[in-house]
Amino acid sequence: MQTRKSHKILVVDDEQDVLEMLKYNFEKEGYEVRTATNGLEAIQIAKTYVPELILMDIMMPKMDGVEASQRLREMPEIANTYIIFLTARVEEYSEVAAFSVGADDYITKPIKPRALLSRVEAFFRREQKRNKQDTRIEAGDLVIDKNSYSVFKGENPINLPKKEFELLYYLATNPDKVLTREDLLQHIWGDIYVLSRTVDVHIRKVREKIGEGYIQTIKGVGYKFKLD
Repeated sequence: MQTRKSHKILVVDDEQDVLEMLKYNFEKEGYEVRTATNGLEAIQIAKTYVPELILMDIMMPKMDGVEASQRLREMPEIANTYIIFLTARVEEYSEVAAFSVGADDYITKPIKPRALLSRVEAFFRREQKRNKQDTRIEAGDLVIDKNSYSVFKGENPINLPKKEFELLYYLATNPDKVLTREDLLQHIWGDIYVLSRTVDVHIRKVREKIGEGYIQTIKGVGYKFKLD
């Protein structure tokens, strides 16, 4: 049955009971759901299914969730897809690894279906709000178009995962203003708890793609975007 919530979700986990439980709960709310049991299968399905959100376990056979997410983020069609990690791993390095490959959220098991549904709905509400805006920013030979979530440097397109794009866009809409890590965490990740070093990881990746001259580090404070 199709409803106003018919967003496409891909659930990836090697535990069949977790797959069935999540598929049941999301389909009950009107979402379209596909499932995969490992990272390789997830990549194959994502190529043609192109989900709007992926719920990804970390520890899986054949290919773990971190490597799968890294490969998915290299696919242009998945650049704007939300990726939420669902995992029993609670070590700090696992969380850092997840966000470093473009995760949007990190939720530890055991899973509470209603809480997870609320979290997913919040992601889609934010997406709806962003899609109402149509803004284009030009800085030197860099063009940032929020309406299409695209970035060009001269004639060359630059592929940025969703969080990297949003970080660049937020910096660019506040030119010459020093933004603290805490401010960036609040505006890009919202109420999701992530480590402050996550900002540094994403900034480093953005710089590698657009060049060093646009984002300036203010030591001990945060970052600033230079329009010229």
